[in-house]
Amino acid sequence: MAPVSVAAGFPSPAQDYFTGRIDLNKHLIHDITSTFLVRVSGHSMDGAGISDGDELVVDRSLTPVDGNVVVAIIDGELTIKRLRLERGRVRLAAENPDYPDIIVPELSEVSVWGVVTRCLHHV
Repeated sequence: MAPVSVAAGFPSPAQDYFTGRIDLNKHLIHDITSTFLVRVSGHSMDGAGISDGDELVVDRSLTPVDGNVVVAIIDGELTIKRLRLERGRVRLAAENPDYPDIIVPELSEVSVWGVVTRCLHHV
């Protein structure tokens, strides 16, 4: 089932609506066995539309690439940042100018737990 489109500007007739059961797994999750939710704590990703208290859908089956928002572990600490791969180094970029990027030192241990695929934002 495709999502129903709704105008955010001027109202449109409610001809295209769905009355069946909604399965969010079909819409939000690609690989259910490797997907989990995390709750965001903090404001370092505000510029990416990820706010304190949001829930993120994270898929561990995806290979992280430059530009993905990821859940990473650096020296035993979890963080959510944008992955930047630059000239042989890893930078975990914040999306808020009030927070510094993390440039991963060569001897630090960093691993990506998963790639963020959706942000569930409270309204």
